[in-house]
Amino acid sequence: MATTTPNYGWPVPTSTDYVKDGAAAIEALGDAIDATVFALPSAGLTLVKSQTIGSAVSTVAVTGAFSTTYEAYKILITGGVGSADTEIQLQMGATTTGYYEVRFGANYSGTTAGPFATSNGSKWTDVGVARSTNGLDVNIEIGSPFTAKNTYFSARRVSTNNAYQVLGYLANTTSYTDFTINPVSGTLTGGLIRVYGYKVS
Repeated sequence: MATTTPNYGWPVPTSTDYVKDGAAAIEALGDAIDATVFALPSAGLTLVKSQTIGSAVSTVAVTGAFSTTYEAYKILITGGVGSADTEIQLQMGATTTGYYEVRFGANYSGTTAGPFATSNGSKWTDVGVARSTNGLDVNIEIGSPFTAKNTYFSARRVSTNNAYQVLGYLANTTSYTDFTINPVSGTLTGGLIRVYGYKVS
């Protein structure tokens, strides 16, 4: 007697079903798979890379993160801790010039936003935070890292003292596959880096 798969309920034969009914069983299974796949969303996030951060490391290189498959990406870093409360920096490939960024935000006790800027820096200097007790918090949107265009990014940095929105771009048309993160001071221990590609319909 036919049964169904545990997750999607697709009809499948059991070991005691008659072989002569095989064609009908294959047709029923194929129709069920086709209906499921057709109903899946055509756009969304796809996990491209997952990498664990080591112990007491001052830099973390992530290779094979970007490719021709996607034009836009999300980088999330969670868990783990920093040896001190500090900002996280991001470098694309081996490039050490041409980084531009603007930061807008304020201390929670203040009422006026404080803008800060970096012009032609050696890396993006404020894409997230490392905290000694509350873990790592990095949430970055990256556009066009692999294509022959300017790479751009946006991130938010939230700490116990203040919060900032950070925006910027890299003034070249280099194609990148890799990136490196590092704390401004101290080291990182544990945590997970996830890179997602944006699938468009």
